[in-house]
This record gives sequence, C-alpha cells and structure tokens, in this order.
Amino acid sequence: MSETPSAGPTEHSERVHALDALRGFALVGVFISNSLTSFNGRILLPREQSLALGAAPLDVAVNSLFGLLIDQKFVTLFTFLFGLGFALQLTRAEGRGVSIVPVYRRRLAVLLGIGLVHMFGVWVGDILATYAVVGFMLLPFRKCSDKAVLRWAAVLLFAFPITFTVGQRVLPAVLHGAAEAERAQKATRDAEAAHRAEFLAGLSSDSVLTTQWANVRFGWAGMNNPSRPLLLSIVLGRFLLGLWAGRRGLIQDVERHRPLLRRLAAWGLGVGTTIGLLVLVLNLVYRGVASPPGWLAWLRTPRDVGYLFMGTGYAAAFALLFQRERWRKVLGVFEPAGRMALTSYLMQSVMSLCLYDGWGLGLIARTPPSRTVLFCAVLFAGQLAFSHWWLARFRFGPVEWLWRSLTYGRVQSMRLTPARAAGMAH
Repeated sequence: MSETPSAGPTEHSERVHALDALRGFALVGVFISNSLTSFNGRILLPREQSLALGAAPLDVAVNSLFGLLIDQKFVTLFTFLFGLGFALQLTRAEGRGVSIVPVYRRRLAVLLGIGLVHMFGVWVGDILATYAVVGFMLLPFRKCSDKAVLRWAAVLLFAFPITFTVGQRVLPAVLHGAAEAERAQKATRDAEAAHRAEFLAGLSSDSVLTTQWANVRFGWAGMNNPSRPLLLSIVLGRFLLGLWAGRRGLIQDVERHRPLLRRLAAWGLGVGTTIGLLVLVLNLVYRGVASPPGWLAWLRTPRDVGYLFMGTGYAAAFALLFQRERWRKVLGVFEPAGRMALTSYLMQSVMSLCLYDGWGLGLIARTPPSRTVLFCAVLFAGQLAFSHWWLARFRFGPVEWLWRSLTYGRVQSMRLTPARAAGMAH
C-alpha cells in the first residue's frame, strides 16, 4: 500500500535563494519605515513639534530620501512576496498531489494568533494579523486564470481605492452639507490627536505594564478605523500580484523572463521615482504651512500607485542583479534574514521597544530621523549576524519553528544534521 503524500515544511533544497534574499532585503526597508513612522514616536507628536524634531538640514534630507526611496515601497515589496510565497506553496502541493487548503488554513490561523499576540502584547503596528486575514481571502483565487488574477488586482489596487477615497471625501458633504462635514472631520482629527497624545504619554512611562496597557488601548481603539477596508483591498491586490508573479516564475526563473524583468525594473523605478519626486516637492513646499490645502489628501491614490511601481521595480532589479556572481555575493548576505523573516520582524519590534519606550532607553519622541536610521542600520546589522549564526546550526528561525510545529501538529526537528549542514554550505 503506497503512502499518501502530505504537505510538509520547505526543505533548504527546495528554497528559492533569490526570494529569501529579496525578503531579507525588504526587511531593511520595513524596519526603517516602522522606526521612522511609529517606533520613534515622532508621528505621535503635534505637527509643529514633529517638524521641529526633523528641522536640521541633515534630517530634512534623510526624511526626503526616506519618502522618495523607502516609505511604503518596501512594505509593498514585503506584501508582494507573501503572495508569491503562496504561489510556491501551491505549486509544490500540486506537485505532491495534495491539497494546499488544509495546511494553508492552519498556517494562517497560527499566523493570526502570532499577529494578535504581537499587536496587543508588543506593538500596535503589527501587520501579521492583517496578512493572515487577507490570506484567507486569497484562497478562492488559487483556481483563477492569470488574466482573472490581474483583473482583480487592478480592481483592488486602483478602482476600489479611487472609489473609496471619493466616497470618503464627497459623500459626507453631499449627505450633511460641506460645513457639517468639515466640523465632523475636525472633531475626528481632534479626537485622533488626543488619542495620540495619550498613547505617547503611556509609552513614555518607565513601567512596562503602563506602556503595554497604553499599546492595548490604542490598538483596540484603532480596530474600528474607517479606512480598514482600503487597507485590506490594497493588501489583497498586492498578494494577487505576487500570486501572478509566482505562477509565472519571475523570480524562480529569471533567465526565461529577463526581458520582462528589465521592462518591469525600468518602468517600475522610472514611474515610481517620478511620482515620488512630485509628492516630495509638494511636501517640501507645504512643510512649514500650518494648514496645508485640503486637496493634498487627493494625492493618496497617485502616491499608492507610486509605491506599487517602485516596489515592483525593486523586485525586478534585485532579481536581475542576483543572477550576477559578484552581486549575488553581496545581496546573498540578506538571505538568512529572509529565511527567518518572521523572527526578524518580531525581533525588530522588541529591540525598538527597548530603545524607545520609557522603561528602556526612553528615546521616544526625542530621536530625529537621521539618528533613527543610524539605529536601524546598527540593529539590522546585528540581526544579520544573528541570522547567519542561527541558521548555521538550526533548520528554522525560532518563531518559524513554532509556526511550523503548530501548523503540522508535531514538534519539528530543529537542529541541522551534519549532512544537511554540509549541503547548505554548498
């Protein structure tokens, strides 16, 4: 009687090294983005204080380069890679003659649990829970054609955000009048400012319990964010682009897709940079204006388009460069961090709390952009060294081991055997 094939953890021999390195590279930008927009607390300050903290010429330059090259671009890339990973899992499961659905659902359920613990127990800015929820929405698309996947991605990334933005801006004025709509928006802004001030005060406390309770309250209050459908739509759209790319083998078989990747790199980086420069100029022009014009809010959709193009350009350029021996040695440094991306992501949160919260070094709302980026570089270098050391001895990162063990309902073998360690060295 033949043994029924079953799904199992991905072995090192099955891994796509360019994909792991690209995921590790994306983590650098994600860390910088989270640090500058959340961890260092600058976003919680009133606008005037936030501008003052970043007023030095060096900090203005760092902030500008961040907005142009990093902000949301690497988050887009990281999200895209989740969908691509799903495509790889689907392909491998089909190759074994098994259904991906049962294991994938368990993976998402465990990821959701990890994300919720992270969100309420560590840091409110968690994205893992959102990925898990949207991951369930991705399942029905596994049998769609490539054209249908791209059409749905276009709807979710362009049509729905435009419609949603127009509805948010226009409907209140139509239903209640412009004056009442403006009063309601002002009341919302005042309430949000009060919540941010309360959150900052909590994070500044020298008590771990006080800071984490403030995190719980702020996270719970944000659960009813009216823009959440927009976030879910954008994340699912990026997942679908990753699913399409994974099916086509864009990262797995670069040589076959070299002309397409060159076009994606050129158009992605070109259009992304153009839109980014436009947004950057407008931000600099209105930087010191107490009440920027309301029409700036309409830039959200073009800005999101710029994020998408730039993230795509980064992915294509990285894949092309990774094929060159000299570049592979450089970019391959990121591979171990990408293999244990979940551990690395959670480590970044813990390290940042130790750095910024009042019970740690207490640098919350006191660190300008240039110093924040310097901290990120030092801490991520430490993460890279740790991931290289860890994966020379173990099959998985510690949180990846927990994720797999809970998914498959059995404790996974953790230590590398001498034979497997020798194979990985080659």
